[in-house]
Amino acid sequence: MRQPPFRPRSQFADAVREYRHETERTPPPLPPRWEMAVDRPNGSRPPIQVVEGQQSKTTVELTCASTLKAEPVDWLWRGWLARGKAHIIGGQPGAGKTTLAMLMASTATIAGLWPDGSRAPRGNVIIWSGEDDPADTLLPRLVASGADVERVFFVSDVAQGEERRPFDPAKDMEPLREAIVKAGGCVLIVVDPIVSAVAGDSHKNADTRRALQPLVDLAASVDAALLGITHLSKGTSGREPIERITGSIAFGALARVVMIAAKEGETEDGTPPRRFLARAKSNIGPDEGGFAYELLQEPMPGDDRIIASIAVFGEAIEGSARDMLAAAEAESSEDKGAFGEAEDFLKEQLSEGPVLTTELQAAAKAHAIAWRTVERAKKAIGVEAFRHDNKWSWRLQNHVGLTPDDGEGDMSGARPQDRHSAKVAVLDLTPPKTPTSNSWRSCGLNSEEGEDEI
Repeated sequence: MRQPPFRPRSQFADAVREYRHETERTPPPLPPRWEMAVDRPNGSRPPIQVVEGQQSKTTVELTCASTLKAEPVDWLWRGWLARGKAHIIGGQPGAGKTTLAMLMASTATIAGLWPDGSRAPRGNVIIWSGEDDPADTLLPRLVASGADVERVFFVSDVAQGEERRPFDPAKDMEPLREAIVKAGGCVLIVVDPIVSAVAGDSHKNADTRRALQPLVDLAASVDAALLGITHLSKGTSGREPIERITGSIAFGALARVVMIAAKEGETEDGTPPRRFLARAKSNIGPDEGGFAYELLQEPMPGDDRIIASIAVFGEAIEGSARDMLAAAEAESSEDKGAFGEAEDFLKEQLSEGPVLTTELQAAAKAHAIAWRTVERAKKAIGVEAFRHDNKWSWRLQNHVGLTPDDGEGDMSGARPQDRHSAKVAVLDLTPPKTPTSNSWRSCGLNSEEGEDEI
């Protein structure tokens, strides 16, 4: 009987090593329908792939900075409205936010001048309003503001065959983009209020960002400035303006420029309160400064029966939006206690005769009374300002014959001619170079620098 050939121990070890090497190179059978990642000698691991019939592989594209070309911001209104970017106007009720937006829209349709003197590029404007009626509110404002209404388009219903339904921003952005392109493009898109674009909870950051992103993408795709209008939250006085925008902080975060529209408190003399538009945030330009504006009621050209609200820009204003807003709200919310305190302060300070304005300012500061409140109290109790020896002073009406140097009490017991003589002694009666009238204004009574008219 033949025996198997004898193999030395070294040959057996070689056979084991060869077997192990072969099994390492040939992995076990793969699970059905999938390829598994296999460790490689160099430590790399190939990506997991899906066989035919399954979802395709997802990849991320990286763009090298050297392949990009730097471009300037394309401004519709330099420093305020940028094409392809999102913007927010927030403000108090009654500040005229929508009226301001209609003025901006009108300026764009006629290539008009902005308040800084620059000219707007002419283009179409798209308006989506969920609050005001286009026919009886927005159109009259546009016409009264001088808009080219052939370039203004309102977003209305969506047609699906023979059916019509309201515009839904969650699923109608692509049809809206196609409609804008068909209309010849646009330079400005106004959404009033911007919160109407959020179908979910507008106070949740994730819901708000998810809802607003299609609008932002739309503006970028048609190269138009997106202008959303919203309110300021109640009970937020003193905080940063961007934090006061109603709803989620995402409204202010997504916007490249945030503007604040506000008005000061009612005046004692019945004049309209001052309104202002200020920049509260800008990622692409200056974030301070603003412009005063006023609201007027004007008959609509072509139909005097229709009265429209229009906005008219005024002078430029320096300062931060937070400071301007704080001053306006402090004035409008000032209680009678502070105002009454200022009245009592003036009566006491002026009870013995006129006092220099600089001395009054120092005394008001020492009593922690705001000078603006003192100025309002001045009008209420009939305090007059006058100039003597090139210095301005205040006096009560019953002390009209005294100067700050007299140190006398009132002259109620003096003869009429004495009062008249004293009055003449403290007035600047130097005639103007070109007399225009014999009225009291010709006597220089209202020429005090930094003071209100008497």
